[in-house]
Amino acid sequence: MKQTMSSLTSLVYVLATAALLAFSFTASHAATDAAKPAMEAKAEVKVPAKPDLVKGEASFTAVCAACHGADGNSGTPVNPKLAQQHPEYLVKQLQEFKSGKRNNAVMKGFATALSDDDMRNISYWAASKKAKTGFAKDKELVALGEKIYRGGISDRQIPACASCHSPTGAGIPAQYPRLSGQHADYTVAQLNTFRDGSRKNSLQMTQVSAKLNDREIKAVSDYIAGLR
Repeated sequence: MKQTMSSLTSLVYVLATAALLAFSFTASHAATDAAKPAMEAKAEVKVPAKPDLVKGEASFTAVCAACHGADGNSGTPVNPKLAQQHPEYLVKQLQEFKSGKRNNAVMKGFATALSDDDMRNISYWAASKKAKTGFAKDKELVALGEKIYRGGISDRQIPACASCHSPTGAGIPAQYPRLSGQHADYTVAQLNTFRDGSRKNSLQMTQVSAKLNDREIKAVSDYIAGLR
């Protein structure tokens, strides 16, 4: 009887072990199968193509040069210089013109016709061109402009522009644009649109501009034009 019970116990143990192994094997394969879509999706992520500067120049000449200059150095104060600007920043602005996040009817019309590759090609070509230096014009305001740019206005919690855009106005790639030598008229216009809320694609700039008066905006914009 004892031998029968012992044999039965061994048989139950063997069957239980086999069942456990079968379950583990099935679960392992199920987990692998479940992970396959994610693995395949990861493998299918498209790596952006290297910018084509030849195509970028052709597109820039056809679409952008009339307003921004043949080499990205706009000769019209109301249109920004694009030469030597951070390409990631330019791509971001074009995408936001296209989506409507940045509101400008003229630029939306141009940006809507561009593919992501077009935007990258144009932006990297413009970034490859050397920006021409500018100069400050208002001697009476230059000291105020320098004070705001380099030190901010502490009693009104206005940060120094240099903290994000660097002391020379070179900016920080992908985050903060290059400002050095930018037309004062264009900078004034952008600070005003941030202040009145018509440009909404930077909460930080909206908050800063809201604290500046007209004289301060004019002063810091004029100072920026002469940065190098």
